[in-house]
Amino acid sequence: MLVEGQLVAIEQRRIYPAQLRIENGIIVSITEIEQAPNVFIIPGFVDAHVHIESSLLAPSEFARMALTHGTIATISDPHEIANVLGLAGVEYMIENGQQVPFYFNFGAPSCVPATVFETAGAAMPAAEVEQLLARPEILYLSEMMNFPGVLFDDPEVHAKIKAAHKYGKPVDGHAPGLRGKDLEKYVSAGISTDHECYTLEEALDKIALGMKILIREGSAARNFDTLIPLLKTHAKELMFCSDDKHPDSLLLGHINQLAARAVALGNSVFDVLEVACLNPVKHYKMTHGTLQIGHSADFVIVKDVTHFEVLKTYIKGNLLAQEGVCLVESSPVKALNNFVANEIDLGDLTYEPSDVEPIMVCLDGQLITERINLPKAELTEENDVLKLVVVNRYTAAKPAIAYIKNFGIKGGAIAGSVAHDSHNIIAVGSSDEFICHAINKVIKETGALVACSKTETHVLPLALAGLMSVGEAWEVAKQYSLLDIFSKEVLGSNLRAPFMSLSFMALLVIPHLKLSDKGLFDGDTFSFVRN
Repeated sequence: MLVEGQLVAIEQRRIYPAQLRIENGIIVSITEIEQAPNVFIIPGFVDAHVHIESSLLAPSEFARMALTHGTIATISDPHEIANVLGLAGVEYMIENGQQVPFYFNFGAPSCVPATVFETAGAAMPAAEVEQLLARPEILYLSEMMNFPGVLFDDPEVHAKIKAAHKYGKPVDGHAPGLRGKDLEKYVSAGISTDHECYTLEEALDKIALGMKILIREGSAARNFDTLIPLLKTHAKELMFCSDDKHPDSLLLGHINQLAARAVALGNSVFDVLEVACLNPVKHYKMTHGTLQIGHSADFVIVKDVTHFEVLKTYIKGNLLAQEGVCLVESSPVKALNNFVANEIDLGDLTYEPSDVEPIMVCLDGQLITERINLPKAELTEENDVLKLVVVNRYTAAKPAIAYIKNFGIKGGAIAGSVAHDSHNIIAVGSSDEFICHAINKVIKETGALVACSKTETHVLPLALAGLMSVGEAWEVAKQYSLLDIFSKEVLGSNLRAPFMSLSFMALLVIPHLKLSDKGLFDGDTFSFVRN
């Protein structure tokens, strides 16, 4: 097979007319020619850190949609399903991903459960993590969110890091806001990346210590605008990632969008593609996506190197997507779950706030929250202060209750079984009645996203671990879009991604206040405010 176009040779920093000869899925020659079609041949895009589960799609369906945007590979952390199902969940992701031609590059989850301050569905001790790391298809140790465990020399944490080093595999980091001596100790443990920087100064500190910085632009957490100035001076230390991306935004684009935005800001196309394509390949020692002679024929043809409109996506020389249409057929997705919660009663939501109540403040586009204290009289829908509830999905327990500001919901509630990291049920709403109704809909489906008002209830079932749908990618994206629109246009939320933001309000390893099924938690002191 012969493919001709304008070859973007990133490391040579040249664009020239070229002919690729491909035999048995391998690039056997790249020849400069006098003339070639005015389309551009580039390596495939790589998402350098993503939780496939957050797309609400099984891996095989995620791949089908991502291929249309020129993504050929992900560095995938199966941490979410591992918190629900343990090793069986990781095995499921690997097996399902093998049904499609796509490079998922799964890691071994490092923090299951993420903390001891919440109830998860499973645990993965160091011995089990090492078993995964010994496998050739596991490329790295997933994000080490337990940075206090690193800093205070937790033996279990360090055993997992040492196991990764034993097999010559990198360790991903997760250290939001960590600076100074604590950061030095964290990096010295052998942790090589971070995708949680929310200031430029923090990112520069981490680069100075040898870390690779991932510029993240997901459905909720977005720091592209903050961190993209790094590209002009530190291209070799950067990668692009989405971390968590819902199906409606994946439908519109993926890493190709970040490449276009970076070029539009005046960055060199060679630097941009180094970040978007090559740096993850080098860092994670991938054997694909290099666009070199003797390597697998994995590449993308784009209309131009300004907007990166994808015309064709190839893996192993096979055309898998063309002009927005995926040529890979959908495969049946089986359900697998761990969900035993019973429906709650309205009385379970009774809660008497203190005279001055600690309030979580949701920040649009951020995983961190702010903390404020408000008098009891101000905890009203008119002040946009709503009740937040987390219900244990794994065993019978009293719901945990707190208050949150900035969701903007009026006359209804939203709820879901996606609540990082243990994935208990989480809900926010303007009254106990709405919250109770939404939670019980989630329970009835044994996992779902739900939005309800006085007259309407919308449900997206998540039969796969309470995290993912068993449906086809484009249909799931359509269902999710309806939920998202309803939560904004009918319920009044002013957040960019209300369900994604809600899912992170239980993520204890991100400052400042969060709510687990065991109580209100201070992410700065790593202790309960109230339980």
